[in-house]
Parts: sequence; C-alpha cells; structure tokens
Amino acid sequence: MTQHLFDLTGKKALVTGAAVGIGRGYAAALAQAGADVAIVDLDEKTGQKTSDEIKSFGRNSLFVRCDVTKKEQVDAMIEEIVEQFGQLDIGVNNAGIGILGGDLDFSPENWNKVINVNLTGMYFCAQAEARQFVKQNPVGGKIINTASMSARICNCNASYNASKGGVVELTRMLAAEWGTYNINVNCISPSYILSPMHASTPLEVRTRIRELTPLGYVQRPEDLYGPVIFLASEASNYVTGLDLLVDGGHTLNAWLTPLQRETPPRISPEQETIQLKHDLAAMELPFDENGINESLHPEIANAFKNAFGL
Repeated sequence: MTQHLFDLTGKKALVTGAAVGIGRGYAAALAQAGADVAIVDLDEKTGQKTSDEIKSFGRNSLFVRCDVTKKEQVDAMIEEIVEQFGQLDIGVNNAGIGILGGDLDFSPENWNKVINVNLTGMYFCAQAEARQFVKQNPVGGKIINTASMSARICNCNASYNASKGGVVELTRMLAAEWGTYNINVNCISPSYILSPMHASTPLEVRTRIRELTPLGYVQRPEDLYGPVIFLASEASNYVTGLDLLVDGGHTLNAWLTPLQRETPPRISPEQETIQLKHDLAAMELPFDENGINESLHPEIANAFKNAFGL
C-alpha cells in the first residue's frame, strides 16, 4: 500500500526553473518515483542536460524554453508538453529570482522583476496547468509551488519576502477555488539551500546556518525529494492549501547563541555540496573544493562579507 501511494509511474509532470538547483532536484525526485518530466527553464543549454539526465533514469523527458512572465509563452509551453506527453498530471512551479538591496533604495524596476517572476509568473503557470487538468478529465491534478521560509521570517528584502508570502496566499486561494475540480494546490517552503544561487556564499555563512539550524546542516536539493513526491502522489490526495515548511527547524530557533549538538548531524559539510558541485559542473562553471565560486554572484558574496565583517 505504501509503495503504491508514492508511486508516480505513468504520471506526466513539468517543473519550471528546472535546469539546476531546487528545480533539478524536484525533477530528479519525480522521475525516480516513476514520472515523465518536462524541464522548463530559460537556460536552454543546461536545461537540455538536465532533460538528458532524466532520460537516463529510464523516463521520458523534454526541455521547453519558457519565460514564465509571458503568458503566451506559458500557454505554448503547456501545449507543447501535452502534445509530447499526451496529458499533464503534475505542475511544479519553481522558477524564481531574488535581487539584493535595501528597501530605501530598491528600484521600481527590480521590484517588478522579482514580483513578475516569483508571483505573477507562478500564477500564469498554475492557471494554465489547472485549465489543462479541467480539460482532461475529472481526476484533476497536483500543483506544487515553491514558496520560502522567507514568507515567515524577515531575512532578505521586501520584494523577495513579499513575493514568497504572496505565493503562500496564492496557493491557499487557488486550493480553495479549484478543489471543486479535484485539483490539489500546495507549496513547499525551503530554507537556505545549496543551489548555484548560493555558490558565492562564504564558508563562514554556512557555518552560521549550521549553528542556528536544529538538524545541524545546510539544506540541499535532495532534502526536498520526499516532500515533492508526497505532494505529487496519491499520498496527499486529501491535502490542499498546505505550506509545507522544510527548513531543518531553522525558523524554530530563537536563541541568541548557537545551538549545541549532542550527536553529529546526518549530513556532513562534504556531503552538503555534492549536488551544488553537480549543478555548477553542468553549467560549466569553475568552483573550489567547497563548491564556491564568488564570481558567480559577487553581490551575494559581498553582502555576506559586509554583514560578517569578513
């Protein structure tokens, strides 16, 4: 019974922002659970590599280039995937960006970029997926959005945190509205995760994250495999409108000093970076033994260095 509940054999899925990082992790998890997976991204070269990797799991896959802020591209993307797969059962809306900067000086252009990708683009994708589900049959489908623990804590800036808070409420509203069509809409909220976006994060920052996270290590894309399979499978058929927080307990911590460990964490610092190094290599980017490339996102490196006095 348990194996059947989590089995995605025969299901057809798409993941946006799937070339690397969280999105690639979602795609790999769904494929390993039995689904055929379409890789949707703007990075055609790396996205095609990820699609080829999904095929190596014995699943069908294709890459579709799509700017999720363009509704006509989103509609065409769904049409292409359905033409290839014959149907769509699972839509994972993960494409997102963050732009650093204090809110006194944050430009309207940067505000609009973040909101358009993280919130408006997600709405366009969810809407197009739901229309396809309704068109197909009464069985419905599963929509899974990527939010963030930043919907609950103030750790970035107003554009990013507001967009992720918006994703949570968007998810709840669509779940309430679309349940009548047998469509489940849920979201996953990760914490700081070792994707290429954080390849420029200094080692001192990773140490601080470990110290302030009860489970004791920096999150990896692999830590989202179980949650996304759960929300995509029959195991979650009576779950909708959920914001599933997957943060290792980071947002539970209210202490002023680092947490003390009694036993070693399940994941070592070396194990943390395996997937990060995989993604950087797929992007043909250099990195050191810790999976760090400061030149990839120097604004992130500099922001943390200033904050930590490095």
